[in-house]
Amino acid sequence: MNIFRRPHYESDTTQFIEKLKHDKPQLESEQRQGRSLLWEPKFDSTLQAEFAAAKVKQGAYVYQTKH
Repeated sequence: MNIFRRPHYESDTTQFIEKLKHDKPQLESEQRQGRSLLWEPKFDSTLQAEFAAAKVKQGAYVYQTKH
């Protein structure tokens, strides 16, 4: 037995999260939907093609001033 272990201890934060999950079982699926809106965007292929067509080629020496 580990002398530093507190038997059956749960912090207030852990208890709060467990109670929240128990009260709202759909919470995790709602979180996944929200995350997909922000972090997994859908890319428009036509828009990406327009971006690629609009690129301007960089000159040979970037810091050269043009007269």
